[in-house]
Amino acid sequence: MTSTGPSMRLTILLAAFFMATGLPTSGPALAQETAAAPKVSIAAAYSDELIDQVAFIGRGEAINKVDIVARVSGFVEEILVEDGQEVVAGDVLFKIEADTYEATLAARQADKAQAQANLSLAEIELSRKAELFRRGSGTEEDRDIARANREVAQAQVNLAEAAIQLAKLDLSYTTVRAPFDGRVGRTSVSPGELVGPNSSPLINLLRTAPIYVEFSLTEKQLMTVIESFDTTVGEVANNPKAPDVFVTLPNGTELEEIGRVVFADNRIDPRTGTITLRAKFANSRGLIVDGSFLNLRIEATEAHEVLMIPLAAVQRDQRGDFVLVVGSQQTVEQRYVTLGRQVETTVVVEDGLREGETMIVEGLQRVRPGVTVDAVLSGIAGE
Repeated sequence: MTSTGPSMRLTILLAAFFMATGLPTSGPALAQETAAAPKVSIAAAYSDELIDQVAFIGRGEAINKVDIVARVSGFVEEILVEDGQEVVAGDVLFKIEADTYEATLAARQADKAQAQANLSLAEIELSRKAELFRRGSGTEEDRDIARANREVAQAQVNLAEAAIQLAKLDLSYTTVRAPFDGRVGRTSVSPGELVGPNSSPLINLLRTAPIYVEFSLTEKQLMTVIESFDTTVGEVANNPKAPDVFVTLPNGTELEEIGRVVFADNRIDPRTGTITLRAKFANSRGLIVDGSFLNLRIEATEAHEVLMIPLAAVQRDQRGDFVLVVGSQQTVEQRYVTLGRQVETTVVVEDGLREGETMIVEGLQRVRPGVTVDAVLSGIAGE
């Protein structure tokens, strides 16, 4: 039988003591139990005034834009506009060779002169025949024929006048003018080139200011706008209740000008489930370009109170967004939340938290639900 030494007996007694008291028997466990609580930074949920807004993607659309084509056939004689030039209504852009149309106009004017001479002769003949019939030496038939001939001559004069108007119109089309103020694109023809109504456009012209920004709302977004701004679909456009529209340019800067909704379609497109709206901007600096894609937002006229927390406090798993709340006993609790709009480094909490509750914003990787922490206030928003 093997004897037990003093050291062994001491070990057995200590083991029995720890088992009886429930204390950890190993060194690492003992160290973990007695370790200090992890330090974390916390911030409190707080209320703030916030203006409701809805964001969209829009596209710049010129109010007036047109492809300018030649309305008569002929050779390009002069190009009087530079590519990309700003023009005003009535400016001459192109001149088409006019000799043929001037000659046609002269011929039509000669036709009119001939028709007027025939009319004068027919009127004299009618006067003579009518007088003979009155005296009884002429027949009623001769008088009626003379009257019909006078009517034919008058019709020939009218026809000649119409031909002159058409010739003048064709001649005027040899000078191509800008139909409205705007900026032209790139010229697609050269001097001496034969153009006509069926040829490619000479150039395009669009009005740069003011300008539309067109965007679409889903049915849900439409209902949100109507409820948030206390309006109707019909009142969204050109109405004092219509919300302001703000644009963020492609480089991230916000346009100083504020747009107004000037058009709302009268139906939802069943193919896309959206309704089209159009906002109008002065575009005095030309920063909104036709065809460009822009970020838009619509803001309410009055602010309302919302609950905010720092975005740094939010985590996400398969169930959704959550935060780690620190209770009055410095114990960590996992709390799932419903989030709303993000505002810079903060986010709106729609459900799951109350004002004044604190959550961890720094040291999240060192804690888990149920542990006790050593919490200190953070210096970020929401403290």
